[in-house]
This record gives sequence, structure tokens and C-alpha cells, in this order.
Amino acid sequence: MRLIITRHGETLENQQGIMQGHIPGILSKEGIIQAQKLAKRLSTEKIDVIYSSDLARGADTAREIAKYHPHLKIKLVQELRERNLGELNGAKKSDLGLDENKFYATSLGPKNGESLEQLYQRAKKFLDEVLHQHKKETVLFVGHNGINKALIAVITNKTSADLPHIENHKNTSVNIYEIDEDRKHKIILFNCIKHLE
Repeated sequence: MRLIITRHGETLENQQGIMQGHIPGILSKEGIIQAQKLAKRLSTEKIDVIYSSDLARGADTAREIAKYHPHLKIKLVQELRERNLGELNGAKKSDLGLDENKFYATSLGPKNGESLEQLYQRAKKFLDEVLHQHKKETVLFVGHNGINKALIAVITNKTSADLPHIENHKNTSVNIYEIDEDRKHKIILFNCIKHLE
């Protein structure tokens, strides 16, 4: 399977230093432009199926991509949602005394939220299902920083403890992997944003 993983465009919440988690998120003007540039970049890819987070920021990014692939129906799934941050969903970093320019979703242990191990297991279960269903196809995932890092940890045989050490995903970055059911993988592209230059 050829798997393309991308992250949603920048959101108003990203700009404000809000930890989004399971809140919908609204694409900023810049985020819409990023999604459009990403869509153009992926316009020549032969994509067989699009899976997207059902959170608005992911779904809206996926809809931009799908404009170039009108024959495909986007499958909106909860499995590609960002990590559930529990009581921190929607919290402003500055209100918690945190640096607004840093990503914390993989390092905090949120109350009533998802642990890193739970996020990792969610990514693993979903990836196994998709891999089994689309062995010889090109699949696009539109997700979020945390879930994308968890997916890549699964693909590259890392553990949930490795998640904080995987490079954060830039908005609309493109990651491409070739993987088989034995989880043998080949990295084609990682965290690439040349379409935004």
C-alpha cells in the first residue's frame, strides 16, 4: 500500500496557541491557502481512497484535496481525530503557563483524556484495518500532528514512548510511505512542505 499522510491547514486556534484536541478547529485564511496549495500538489497523485479526521479542520482540508479527485468520496472517521486532551481540549497554552510556540499534546498526560499508549493503539488498529482492506492501493490520510506521529511510530516500528521524539508535523506537510502487511516500510517523503514555498 502507498500511504500518503498529511495534516490539516493552519487554524485560528493554532494562531491563538489553543490546544485543540477534539474541538473542531477553524481553518485560518492562511490555513485555507495552505490546503489549496496542498490540494494542487496532490492533484497528480492517483489516490484510490481518502480517509479524513471527522473534525472540521481535517475534513475541510480533505475537501480541498477532493476537488481534484471528484470521483472519490471522503471517508470521515473518528480514528484519525487528534489525541483527546480531556480537560485540556480547547485550553489556551498561555493560560497554563506554557510556551505558545511549542507543541505539547504528546507530552502532557491530560485528565480524562487519551494516554500516549491509547493514541498509539488507536493508530495501530486503524492502520492494520486499512492496510488489510487496501493492500495494493494508494490511500490518503488527513489527520493531525499527534495522530500522524502515532501512525508513523506504528509504521516505523517505534513505541508510544517514542512519540515525543518524532518530529512535529507542519500544517499540510506531506508524508509518503510504502508499506505491506508485514509492516515492512519504505519512506518516500517525510514532513515535506515544498508546496508552501
